[in-house]
Amino acid sequence: MSSPAQSDISISSTSTPASQLAALLENTGLAPLHNTGWIRVTGEDRVRWLNGMVTNSIQHLTAGEGTYNFLLSVQGRIQGDATIFARPGDLLMETSSTQVANLVALLDRFIIMDDVELADISSTRSGLLVAGPKAASLLQRIGLKTDNLEVLAMRSLTWNGTEVDILHAYSPLVPRYELWADEATTAELVSILQSLGTTLCEDQSLEWLRILEGTPQIGVDIRDRELPQETGQTRALHFAKGCYLGQEIVERIRSRGNVHRTFSGFRLAGDLPPPAQHSKQTVNKSANSPASPPFHCPAKTSPPSTSDLATSAERP
Repeated sequence: MSSPAQSDISISSTSTPASQLAALLENTGLAPLHNTGWIRVTGEDRVRWLNGMVTNSIQHLTAGEGTYNFLLSVQGRIQGDATIFARPGDLLMETSSTQVANLVALLDRFIIMDDVELADISSTRSGLLVAGPKAASLLQRIGLKTDNLEVLAMRSLTWNGTEVDILHAYSPLVPRYELWADEATTAELVSILQSLGTTLCEDQSLEWLRILEGTPQIGVDIRDRELPQETGQTRALHFAKGCYLGQEIVERIRSRGNVHRTFSGFRLAGDLPPPAQHSKQTVNKSANSPASPPFHCPAKTSPPSTSDLATSAERP
């Protein structure tokens, strides 16, 4: 099964990416999670083994808890990312669908004498994103309680006789919740949430929200040459968990206290200039440069201007 495709959901002809972004920032937006993949990790050694493969600590997670992680090369370069959730009989890795095959191949190389099995279960899960300041109260209205659900925590509920996993996703700007169930149930949830006034959102408005939040994305902002501290995502790092693949480089950077380049967010008005050059090296490389619509945001954030950028700035 898969998430309802964007083309399978009827979006009003009067809805625009700008109005959808407004709903995400001020009300509630809804979108299928068709670009999300899942890897299931099973076996008696799964916790010990996977804890040695990722940058965050998973060894003390209780059922339903999750952490955000990078997966590194031996040289400490980022090869991928995933949010890992503990369940009683397995671990679930949530990542982008484009990363699943590569991450399975990367991890499988390091299963030697360990009782560990990896499985791509993306096709068995259908997901929806419900995001915005009013998302929690809206979910409460339809019987999906988010009370005391911490960020990066997952809870299984019974809704209309069917099991639904509700996940409180990371978001520094507005609350984000993910609903995971079978395809028929997510289709029913779409219908009910639409009837309550939720705005259906397309990829463009979701991308604008991601950039406003300043959350870098693998394959867009983060390449396989980046080091973890260069991304600013210290939430993916645990410095007291013990050894893991690439840990020596991460610890060396921490002890020296600096990196040579880092992601920065800024806004430009007008057309984007070409990247500046220093000899043969790009010194300012714009990873994201979509034009954001003129639009009044809530007081907690300033309005997007012509261009919102997540940038990797390299020193000459």
